[in-house]
Amino acid sequence: MAELRIRTIDESELETVLAEDLEFDGTIEHADPLLVKGRLSGEVHAQADLYIAASAVLDADIEAARVSVKGTVHGDITATERIELFSGATIGGNIRTPDLIIQSGSHFTGTCRMDDPVKAHAKADKDRDGKNDAKESSGEETV
Repeated sequence: MAELRIRTIDESELETVLAEDLEFDGTIEHADPLLVKGRLSGEVHAQADLYIAASAVLDADIEAARVSVKGTVHGDITATERIELFSGATIGGNIRTPDLIIQSGSHFTGTCRMDDPVKAHAKADKDRDGKNDAKESSGEETV
């Protein structure tokens, strides 16, 4: 059985933190771990981990490697590695992940689809390669 990662996120180790007083509306695409403490509406596409603090409220669809939720998310979450719902987390939306941990005291309303981890990683790699190929053929540079 997988263990719940109960650890404090050291903000000084993260390059990007969206502070509690920040309200963002739009699409975020990010390659490094990201901590959200404020309000976010739109979409999040992260290639690394996404941490959602207890103070955070997201009205967004999320794609990331691992998603750790302590706050509130209204929207669908897709994780290629794992979704963690900590006590006090509230999720209103569908989730898709090969590994799911739900701590007592969290709230989840929606459907859950758990894919084979090997197939999920292969699909994510294929999707990422397809996007890169499309950008290269259009003359866009991948950053």
